[in-house]
Amino acid sequence: MTMTLTPEAFAAALRKAEAYLAAADPALAAAVAGPLPAEHYRREPFAALLRALIGQQLSTRAAASIAGRLLALTGEPPTPQAVLAIDAAALRACGLSAAKVRSVQAAARAVQEGALDLPALAAQAEADITAALTALPGVGPWTAHMVLMFGLGRLDVFAPADLGLRRAIQRLDGLTDLPSPAASLERAERWRPYRTVAAWQLWRWR
Repeated sequence: MTMTLTPEAFAAALRKAEAYLAAADPALAAAVAGPLPAEHYRREPFAALLRALIGQQLSTRAAASIAGRLLALTGEPPTPQAVLAIDAAALRACGLSAAKVRSVQAAARAVQEGALDLPALAAQAEADITAALTALPGVGPWTAHMVLMFGLGRLDVFAPADLGLRRAIQRLDGLTDLPSPAASLERAERWRPYRTVAAWQLWRWR
């Protein structure tokens, strides 16, 4: 799996993906502003899950601000034990909603108790990973996609419901209307087998 690669090998995989995408989609290639910084796209799986839960329905800036306050309490990378040591009021003070507090605590408890074995999950098929993650409270397909992309290093994942990606596709293709999730997923087909990398490029570009 990609997350088992050394940092150097992961960077090489990104360069290979970027070259493929440049040939496959000239419009995307014209929008890309240089190579992706590999270190920005590798997170420890539990940290990726927390960040995805925090980022639900928030701007990138707001999510980063909340994550920064949480990491100041847990240390980095965060552990389930560190998260569970923080009471709900302190989590709310970081900027988490009551629903997200419950989701973060449930995820930390599942990992701590072994109900969610992230290292073992990394070797499973994408559908099985998604099923395991979405069984957690507050985890839907978008959150599972973020964990696959950032925490488990899967390079061919796309999050069609992501508003930022839909807006980027609209801008990329000069569309009058915002594409639907289904249309965005269809558009992403030309980026296989590197849809994750295309998404990273689009997020950075928009």
